Amino acid sequence: MAFNIKAKAQYEAVQEGEYGISAGVAHYFGDLNNRAAFNRPKIALGAFYRKQFNNYAGLRLSAHFAQLGYSDQYSENAYQRSRNLSFNTNIFEVALSGDFNFFEFKPTDPNHSFTPYATIGIGVFSYDPYAYLAGQKYFLRPLNTEGETFYKGRKEYGTMAVCIPVGMGVKYAVSEKINLSFEIAYRFTTTDYIDDVSTTYVGADKFPVSSVAAQLQDRSYELGTPIGIEGRQRGFSKQKDSYAIAEFGISFNITSYRCPTAQ
Repeated sequence: MAFNIKAKAQYEAVQEGEYGISAGVAHYFGDLNNRAAFNRPKIALGAFYRKQFNNYAGLRLSAHFAQLGYSDQYSENAYQRSRNLSFNTNIFEVALSGDFNFFEFKPTDPNHSFTPYATIGIGVFSYDPYAYLAGQKYFLRPLNTEGETFYKGRKEYGTMAVCIPVGMGVKYAVSEKINLSFEIAYRFTTTDYIDDVSTTYVGADKFPVSSVAAQLQDRSYELGTPIGIEGRQRGFSKQKDSYAIAEFGISFNITSYRCPTAQ
């Protein structure tokens, strides 16, 4: 028994990696929220695996489900409120990120059990915006609300795009096996259609009379005089949409033991 205790003392624990889950909120920024306002964040859930290269750097593979949504009625801008557009969408994201600890992090050492960290990566995500009309749900992409596929060469947008997560977090080892974390990461994206809004109105006469597409491409009529004449600004195409996720996480360490002199 004494021999076993002595032998174990000659080795040190090394964090090879960790796996865990997270939960928090997601928020959208884009044509309906162009002033970075925070209003009604929605749920975000995640799972991840991190390969730790040393006490400072690791590579993380993560997957997230999140919900995004916004409405012109949240805006302080009178024109945006009269535009009266809204959307919701589910996000499914997979990303690969590099994580860089500010301090040396050793879950087995109480003196090195806490660190802030920075993260940056690249990923892909799916999205499919929808809105409600008279209580019924309609997906907006097939409706071509900005004349995609039939107006001045505008192309239909896809259901997937690239994202670049950039963020900061803190991590604390509550024991040799378990860590707690909190992270906020902003996602730059390659699409301006998370909200189905990007360019200009094409005019109600381009759609079948009283069709769902005609009613959802310009909803200002619900508040008064319609504003959606052909060529008038509907969105801002020079700036891509984005979203952020703030989340708490719990992870479980994958540990090995090795002789210090072997490093």
